[in-house]
Parts: sequence; C-alpha cells; structure tokens
Amino acid sequence: MFNMGRFDLARQRRGLTKRDLAHRLDVTDRTVSNWYNNQEIDERILEKAAEILDFPLSFFYGSDVEKIHAESVSFRALTKMTAKKRDMAISQTILAEMISDWIDQNFELPPPNVPDLHELRSDFSNAITNESIDEATDNEVNYYLEYSYPEACADTVRKAWGLGEQPIPNLIALLESKGIRVFSLTDEAQDVDACCRWTSGRPFIFLNTSRTAERCRFDLAHELGHLVMHKHGIIEGIHIEQEANAFASAFLMPRRSLLADPLKIPSLRSILSKKEIWQVSAAALTYRYNKLGIITDWNATSIYKQLAQRGRNNEPNPIAHESSLLLDKVFKVLAQENFDLSKLTNDVCLTLEEISNLTFNLVSKYQNLEALRRRSQLTVLE
Repeated sequence: MFNMGRFDLARQRRGLTKRDLAHRLDVTDRTVSNWYNNQEIDERILEKAAEILDFPLSFFYGSDVEKIHAESVSFRALTKMTAKKRDMAISQTILAEMISDWIDQNFELPPPNVPDLHELRSDFSNAITNESIDEATDNEVNYYLEYSYPEACADTVRKAWGLGEQPIPNLIALLESKGIRVFSLTDEAQDVDACCRWTSGRPFIFLNTSRTAERCRFDLAHELGHLVMHKHGIIEGIHIEQEANAFASAFLMPRRSLLADPLKIPSLRSILSKKEIWQVSAAALTYRYNKLGIITDWNATSIYKQLAQRGRNNEPNPIAHESSLLLDKVFKVLAQENFDLSKLTNDVCLTLEEISNLTFNLVSKYQNLEALRRRSQLTVLE
C-alpha cells in the first residue's frame, strides 16, 4: 500500500517544497495538496516522482516511518537553520536508522552502554540551594550548572568506560564500542555540524564529515554530552548547547591531566605540541587551558590572534579524519562473503549512493559502485 509518510520523507530528503515538486512533476499545486489529503496518485506520475526524488519506487510502499520532531534532535544553532535544511537533515537521520535496522538484523553489535546522567543535574541543582551559595549571583549559578555539572558528567563517563585520564585515540571507535551508532551526513547538510537522538533505546550520532578532523572529534563529544545529559528533555536552548560544549571540552581534555602537565611557556608552539597529544583543535585546547586557569586571558587572546592570521579553515598540524570502524567491518564482511548488495538496497529501499553517503562512503572501499549500479540497472530492465 502506498505510504504518504514515506513519499513526504523522500521529498524532504531532496529539499523540495510541495510547490517545487509540483513544478518538477508538471502538475498543479492543488494536485499535490490533494495527494496529501489522501487522493490517489496516478502510477505514471508516481514513477516520475521516484525518478525525480532518486528513490526506488518500492520506498513509497514500505512500512510507516516515525515522525521526528526537531525538538527531539540535537541541532546546534537551530534558530539559524531554515526549515528546509532542518528537514533535510532529519530525513537523513531517519534513512540512516533504516540502514542501522538492517545491520542490527544481520549482525551482532555491542548493546548500548551509555550512562544516563540526568539525575546528576538534580544533585547540582540541589547544591545551589545550600546556604554556602545562597548569596551567589545569577552568573555564578549559571557557571556552576553550565561548567561544573558537565565537568562532573565527563568525569563520570570516563570512569564508567575505564578511560582514566588518557587521550582518546579514536573517538568513533570508542563510541561504537559502547553501542552508539555513528553515521555520516551528506553534503547537503552543510549547516549541520552534527546531531544526535535516542530511538527505541538506541543512541545515534550523525556527523558532518566535511569539517576538520579536530572539529569532528569535538562535535562527536558534544553530541555524546547531549546523549548522557539531555536524554529526557527537549534538546535545544543556548544553555543546553553550552553544557554540551563544556562536556566535550572536559571529556576530550581531562582537567587533572592538563593541570598535571601545564604549558612551560604559554605560546602557540606549546599549544601545537600538546595538540598532537589530545587531537583537538589548537583553539579548543587554548580555550580549555584558559578556562582551567593554566594560561591567562592575555595569553589566550594572543594565541587566538595568531590562529586567526592563519585563516579560519587552516588548522595547524591537522590530524587525520576518523571513520566508522563498525561500518567498515560490516561492509568488509559482506564483500568477503560475496554478498550481493542489491539485497541490501532492496531490503531498505534505498539507492547504493544514498547508503554510501550515510556510511562514510565505505561501500566503495570494498565494492565497485559503478559496476553495482550497472548491474542494478540491468536487473530492472530484465
């Protein structure tokens, strides 16, 4: 049976308004509106829509898809994002979860092991009512919640995962080992750094890999902060984002380690030497040292100016991008077993290009996409 929810999802995935779609299909706006009011779509028009939207026709006849509200997804600077860009990103997360469902059905993956630290916030909120800080200013209270709470959460997660105070060499691998599914966002999601959400008890992070490798690691840690701190509430608001940033900073650059190994000379050269250890951006490391009182505001400002002279997108001593080790293993196993990927595309009703874009382009690492595409076209012609 035709599923309008899936049809609408495909439209949003391609960033088309209903009017845009009507124009491309050479039908009136009223005709498209009637479809959304349960009027049957002509089969020839539906086939044309599938071609325009670049979705298999079978996609429109699958089971119902969950309607995702923007408030349930962690988007940084959501107010600056257009509804079209937001819907495009959300639609990608839904498609990625379809791929994840297929993988779950065919592979045994690590179960979620993600601490729920929502109650820790209550402990910090209760502490604010203590007599010792009754006279605290609003700014002091905000600092207490926005920095002390995330710092404690980061420390708790590190302890729960047995990380100690050491640098994290591969963050994606760590997250996946704890049952967090990590997928990539496509090029159309340029306005999104990363986003995350819980779905049926499973934690997901969706990453924009076009950013620098250092930025990607921080974005991953930021989203982890949302997963552990904001699981039970609406994930939006400036304070929520500040908390996630503070968590990411503390998680990637543990306070005790930095205090135990301070900079001998507060300079850009010293920052870059430490950057190799912690695998974060020079700016993020400078900010962390300054926040911990290891370097002065003047020192930090001086380093920021030197970094600015290099250009915003010219990260010094860049590190290599991380990719999904879990998805890599999945596609490697499928290739070793000579698995016909047309079964995957048929099962999830997505094109190989769509699947590849959402899985760090790992399909092409083990498969010849062009050959697979031609084979798929021949199958259709037969």
